[in-house]
Amino acid sequence: MPADAPLLKLAATDEDDLAIVSGALQDAIVPIGDISFQPDDRRFVFVANRFRWEVDGVPRAGRNAERINAGVVFSNVVDVKRRGIDFTARGTFLNLLAISCELDAGGDGPTVQLTFSGDTAIRLQTTGLLCHLEDFGEAWPTQWRPEHADR
Repeated sequence: MPADAPLLKLAATDEDDLAIVSGALQDAIVPIGDISFQPDDRRFVFVANRFRWEVDGVPRAGRNAERINAGVVFSNVVDVKRRGIDFTARGTFLNLLAISCELDAGGDGPTVQLTFSGDTAIRLQTTGLLCHLEDFGEAWPTQWRPEHADR
């Protein structure tokens, strides 16, 4: 791995922090088999194969765009709801578009939404926002750079 591309390690405790985590995970590929809700520990975890936006994916000095695996943990999760996702289809992959947070006016704690392509989503009801993202393993080159109209 190039010296200018260290492993990413982020924590989010508010909406601004979560926006940074969301940007780092935009276009991540998430295998359904690598998603887990651990109700006794109040954790929702998943592994994502993320595009390394922080090295911008533009070939330079002989380096191509890269992907890397990242572990993501949401703590304080009390309920999980899904739309359009069959968790028994463990070999299926989801394409993560964004992560957002809504503060609950009723004081129940923020709701986090993971929005995927294909009109699928996961909603996490929490007692307080706490998210950790940490890269692991070696990055690998990819010839496919995600394209967006706003980029």
